[in-house]
Amino acid sequence: MLNDEICKLRNKLNESIVSGKDYSIVYQLSIELDKLIAEYYKRQK
Repeated sequence: MLNDEICKLRNKLNESIVSGKDYSIVYQLSIELDKLIAEYYKRQK
């Protein structure tokens, strides 16, 4: 489900931030998460 994908990606993003990963990795994960969240809300309508 889309919800599960969002949770997994959010956790991966949080881990990347906490562990001090390169900004480009954090930024890319953030963009992917935003797209999934937008898709989630689009499907809710």
